[in-house]
Amino acid sequence: MRSTICLFILCLFTACSQVRFVGIETFNPAEITYPDHVGNVLIVNNAVPQLPDSGYEYKINGVLQDTCKAYADSALFDACRALGEAIVETGFFNDVLLFDENTRKDNSFLLDVKLTQEEVQALCEETGADAVISIDRLLFNMKKEVFVFPEGYAYGTVDIEMKGIVRSYLPFKETPHATVLIADSLFWDEEAFDINILNQLLPLPGNALRIAGACIGNKTHPVFVPHWDRENRWFFTGLGARWKKASAYAAKNKWGEALEEWLYIYNNSSHWKSKAKAASNTALAYELTGDLDKALLLATEACELYEKNVGENDPYAYYQRLYKETIAKRIQSEKKLTIQIREE
Repeated sequence: MRSTICLFILCLFTACSQVRFVGIETFNPAEITYPDHVGNVLIVNNAVPQLPDSGYEYKINGVLQDTCKAYADSALFDACRALGEAIVETGFFNDVLLFDENTRKDNSFLLDVKLTQEEVQALCEETGADAVISIDRLLFNMKKEVFVFPEGYAYGTVDIEMKGIVRSYLPFKETPHATVLIADSLFWDEEAFDINILNQLLPLPGNALRIAGACIGNKTHPVFVPHWDRENRWFFTGLGARWKKASAYAAKNKWGEALEEWLYIYNNSSHWKSKAKAASNTALAYELTGDLDKALLLATEACELYEKNVGENDPYAYYQRLYKETIAKRIQSEKKLTIQIREE
């Protein structure tokens, strides 16, 4: 059976705390769903690198340096390569190919130019790919500031913002299969006894852009393949024997045993707060043992108990409402994931 949850204890409060937090990793579907026949994908660079003196500002003690340049050619390739490598690591597709040429021949780096159906078909025929993933535009805005003090001490920062457009194409479709807007940022700050040492610590302009390109390429891969995401959950503790026993089971990731204890407390509690906490905990145990429908039922019960007794604006009511919505979204995600991953 496919597992969609990876468990690990993220953080525990002190023994007298009423809440303990648990970190989990959930397996989530790709944002884009491909047809069944797509087994090989091709990553291409269809973006034009911006001019070396565009999108780069360098100041020393507030004075703009007008001779600075930054070349983005390699950054675009690194973005494609990082995207391809991240997709390969998931093992979702049979093969992931990287086209070694830029498909654009113009110099209009500000323009967003889509691949035509004829270009997509030609690329697929040449490489044996079933689909094309193309970075159609990727722009960088880099600012570097250096401050040199009379004593010689130097401090500097490099701040890069990246924005782009990535599309997926299928050879039998006239229009793109999907269009995705991407954005991210990176920041460095360093200090040194003089500016020469500082310049060695801060990345060179071209290297900074390459790092930024690789970063945004890597972070874009969940759009195209199922992936793991880290999330936080919590459960309530109590002073009774069953509460302590359940917490001990949960601390050891024995969620089936914890479920039995919390379910007993839920069914036998006469006070609304104890029942609500047990319902919330039971929902968590159901989620972590793979029964999302029961998890939603109990999460809804806990939410309603809090809202009825302390109002919708109470912090615990708010968090229970968020958890209920999270489980509902996970149920929909599981349906989409089932479509994307068809197990034998």
